[in-house]
Amino acid sequence: MKIRAFTLAEVLITLGIIGIVAALTLPALIQRNNNQVVEARLKKFYSSMNQAIIRAEADYGDKKYWFEDLSAVDEDGNINSSKVEEWFNKYFTPYIKIIKIEQNADGTFIVYFPDGSALELVVNTTTRNWDFYPGNIQKCKQKEKNNEKVTGICRFTFLFNPAIKSNSGPSSWTYHLNKGIEPFKTDWDGDIRKLYDHGQFGCNAAAGRNYCTAIIQMNGWKIPNDYPFKVAY
Repeated sequence: MKIRAFTLAEVLITLGIIGIVAALTLPALIQRNNNQVVEARLKKFYSSMNQAIIRAEADYGDKKYWFEDLSAVDEDGNINSSKVEEWFNKYFTPYIKIIKIEQNADGTFIVYFPDGSALELVVNTTTRNWDFYPGNIQKCKQKEKNNEKVTGICRFTFLFNPAIKSNSGPSSWTYHLNKGIEPFKTDWDGDIRKLYDHGQFGCNAAAGRNYCTAIIQMNGWKIPNDYPFKVAY
């Protein structure tokens, strides 16, 4: 009676084929998972922050009256973000779930959320600009420092300026006037292609990439097939 079995060569060939298939498909699966996590956390952040604004308005009135354009840098050039923290704790902290708030010596004001994401207020200049990190903020900052942001993106820009606290004219803030937290759309003229190729704010490697968040929002909080960067968290 003969017992048929795989030879060592057949086993090695089979394992080699499995390895090749895994090598070809695994990156795509990882990227698909990254996309889904980033999409979900962006949408959740946008919804929860704007719900917080609505609840704050119920207690303090229209947002355009309690919004403040604050900086952590005083007139003498010293960094002190205590006013920023006081403002945020009054109008946002009671209405959202957070783990902790961190203030660094450089004026960075970071809010950590339970799902692992984080919000950074760019308070060395103004509280208008909000950077959202779907995942580990320090890991993302290190990637940007290492210039890995050329092909990837892990930081998404939002803006809160409902009362136009700025020297720019009203037309620059069309998509932010009387609004809550919105993806950065300053100076956008409504042309979808400008979100990609705008020289200063466009979602491309040569520009500031401020419009990258708006592209995802305009696609129903789904990363479109022609998105210029691989997202990470």
